[in-house]
Amino acid sequence: MAVGNSASLLLGLLVLVHTWGAWAAVDVNMEDRVEVFRGDTAQIACMFTSVDGIGGVTIMWFYMLQKGERQQIYFQDSTMKITKQGTPYSDRISVNGTGANGVVVLTINDVQLRDEVEFICLIKSLTDGTGEGRTKLRVFATPDLPTIEAVETAFSVHDLKPAKIGVCEVTNGYPKPNITWYRENTPLRNDHGVSVVSVITSEYSGLFSVKSEVRMMVTKEDKDAKFYCEVNYFVPGGTRMTETNRINITVYYPSTAVKVWVESPKGKIKEGDSIELQCHGDGNSPSSVLTITHDGGLEETLDDNRLVLSNVTRLNSGVYHCNSLDLESDKEITGNTTVFVNYLDPAVVIPHDTVVIQGEELVATCNALSSPLTHTVVWFKDGREISRGHTLKLKDTTFSTAGTYVCVVTVAEIEGMETSGTLRVTVKGQPKIIRPDNTDIEESFEKSVNLNCMVRGFPVPSITWTTSDGQVLKTVSQEETEDSVKSVVSVKVMSDITAVCNASNEYGTETLTFSIKATILTTTQASTTASTISSNTEVPKKLKKEGSGVIIAVIIICILLLAILGSVLYFLYKKGKICGRSGKQDLSKEKSSKDNIVVEMKSDNTEEAILLGVNGEKQPPSDQ
Repeated sequence: MAVGNSASLLLGLLVLVHTWGAWAAVDVNMEDRVEVFRGDTAQIACMFTSVDGIGGVTIMWFYMLQKGERQQIYFQDSTMKITKQGTPYSDRISVNGTGANGVVVLTINDVQLRDEVEFICLIKSLTDGTGEGRTKLRVFATPDLPTIEAVETAFSVHDLKPAKIGVCEVTNGYPKPNITWYRENTPLRNDHGVSVVSVITSEYSGLFSVKSEVRMMVTKEDKDAKFYCEVNYFVPGGTRMTETNRINITVYYPSTAVKVWVESPKGKIKEGDSIELQCHGDGNSPSSVLTITHDGGLEETLDDNRLVLSNVTRLNSGVYHCNSLDLESDKEITGNTTVFVNYLDPAVVIPHDTVVIQGEELVATCNALSSPLTHTVVWFKDGREISRGHTLKLKDTTFSTAGTYVCVVTVAEIEGMETSGTLRVTVKGQPKIIRPDNTDIEESFEKSVNLNCMVRGFPVPSITWTTSDGQVLKTVSQEETEDSVKSVVSVKVMSDITAVCNASNEYGTETLTFSIKATILTTTQASTTASTISSNTEVPKKLKKEGSGVIIAVIIICILLLAILGSVLYFLYKKGKICGRSGKQDLSKEKSSKDNIVVEMKSDNTEEAILLGVNGEKQPPSDQ
């Protein structure tokens, strides 16, 4: 009975305490939540009001388990501070403050994702009762930079199903990041042919990875569009955003317009040029086929959007059609361009070859059929310009007028466009001898001289050579052109002679006379013989030598014979075989001019006659 009464008393006390605590509670204030990055330090403040001092207050910290139960991690009163062991926070928490000022702070180091729980601060006061506050700890992890990958396959506007454009992915974020697709600056939603599918993956670490792909029906306008992803993720106190790189996609679409043009040459086209035609549509579908047709029957399929026509003529002028046929839609688009090939026919000269009589006037025309272009006509002779215009007038024609005239027709506005024609003019008239500078000729005896006679005239004159005594000379050579002739004769000079060149045709005759004077070599010999034989030599007189080689040879032989004869006479004289000389007889004193023997020596090199006396004395000029 006593035990039962004791239990009833204890229960009554507990009810009384509970009732008192409910009636008298400590006022505790805490933040609703505290946000930190993973790995950082979190501080949770607990503020309370109590009339009791530090000795009358008990402080306890708890965190909520997933089951909804409390787990105590810290205890503090006036006598002790205890961190409960065996919890995830045993070695990572600390509490600052004694509560004397009504504030205690729970510090958690190296916050991890599992720390995202609710923490409870419980305050017990002897007089004020019990009070508690709660704070939710929020943990954040910044995700890695997002990536985007475009689908390499090209898309066609004719595709019947939405095509996968690309994939965006962001990894290792907490809480879960959000991905939004953009085309240019417009977000893509799940409507109007667009499908966005995202897959969320929870990693072993507790972090989240998100992969998102977009599918859509492509149009021609998507060919230049830029696609990208925007990633939004949470951070303490707010959100942040990052974007991926821009990608574009390849879209095939048929042409809606076709253009064809002449790529080269630039400017006007002339016959003989090579033309390059370019044909392009505003589409890019590989199923499109380009062909070029021409009114003249040409039809070419283009492989590289170009057609080259080589060495074009005026027949290549006309309209060229470029046709683009899309094989998927079976639609055909056509573009046109007009090509005009300028032409310039060979020049026509009238008359082409003509013969005029000397003194008459010649009129010739030059024309060339051409496309409507401005052209000029210039006449040349021997490379020299002589006239401009279609008509050439030659007045008072002479033999100098004869020759070949070239008419050149040029189109200045097109480089290299020109043609030409020729006019050969022959002038009829009596022969006209082209006189040389000198017709009086001197030549050595028995030598030959060549005489030239150059005659102009048409018909070509005939030439004969005669001498003043009626002898006909034989022509050595004769060269003829259309209106001139050159005749050459060779005359051997045996005496003075007159040679005549006779030129004649049906219009008259003309002559040219050459006077040839023969020159003969003459030799001057000694006129007197010295009377005294002398051993001295005398310098001979220099004589003029003119004549042939035969005369000179004869003179040299005579001189040599005289020298030999003088030597013999001198030898006999010394021996006393002549003039009755004895051994002691001195004939040197006798100087009779009758007894002197004179020897003439002549050298063909010095042309000097040397007169020697037998006694070697040099004879004075009066004795020679």
